[in-house]
This record gives sequence, C-alpha cells and structure tokens, in this order.
Amino acid sequence: MSQSVPMTKESYETLQDDLKRLIREERPRVIQDIAEARSHGDLSENAEYDAAKNRQSFIEGRILELQDKLARAYVVDLSNLKPDKVVFGATVTLYDTSSEEEVTYKIVGEEEADIKLGKISCTSPVGKALIGHKLDDTVKAKVPSGVKEYEIVEIRYE
Repeated sequence: MSQSVPMTKESYETLQDDLKRLIREERPRVIQDIAEARSHGDLSENAEYDAAKNRQSFIEGRILELQDKLARAYVVDLSNLKPDKVVFGATVTLYDTSSEEEVTYKIVGEEEADIKLGKISCTSPVGKALIGHKLDDTVKAKVPSGVKEYEIVEIRYE
C-alpha cells in the first residue's frame, strides 16, 4: 500500500497544472517531433530522432510520477482551524535566540520544500521540532551546525 503524501492546496494545484501541460502540450509536441525526425530517413544515425525519443521517455516518466503523487496526495485544509499551534501548512515566524533575528518558514511536504522560498519540510529537523508547539513556546532543533533555539513569535494559516 502506498503512503499518502501531505501537501498544501497550492502545491496540489501546481502539480495538477504541470500534469495538464505535459499531457496537453509537451506530449503532442514530442510526438510531432518524432514523426518529423522519422521523415528524415535513416533512424540509426538520426540525432533528432534519438533526442525526441529521449524527451518522450522523460515526459512519460514525469507524467506517471505526477499522476502517482496526485493520487496519493492528502491536501491539508487549514481554513477551519484557529492558528494556536504549529501544524502542517502553517507559516511560523521564529526568533532565533543565538542570532537575535526573526525568520519565517512555512511547514510543507518534502516535495514542496525550498529554503530559498522560506518553505521547510515537515520532516526537516526544524519542521519536526516546531510541529505541535504553541505561540511563545521555545523550541530546540538539532541541525547540522548544532542545536538552534527558537521562540515562536507568530503562527499563521494562509
């Protein structure tokens, strides 16, 4: 049995859009490219044909991957919750007690995580440490550089 994948509504919609684009635009385009390359004759020395077949293989693989993720997706809806504790999908502002700076992270699934966008995985050390804590709690997270201590300043569900 395959495991469900938690994700935000925004990520689910992005994956759906990617899948539609691959099926409606990329797949027909690569099929056309293969047909055109075939018309150029000898396939054994046809680089265009090989490139198009490789692209087709990549596209089909990505379609299957997206279909699998979407089939296993568990979209977390935060609209009915009051933001009193950190849960999957929450946006959390933290005060880093060592650097004395504030940082803001959104707790997301592994697939969505992108530290440059302020999105951390619920399975990351900081993400795991934050889940379940409330406003004003002090949380310690074991990170590669040691132990970080954060104070939860704000919790939002967006």
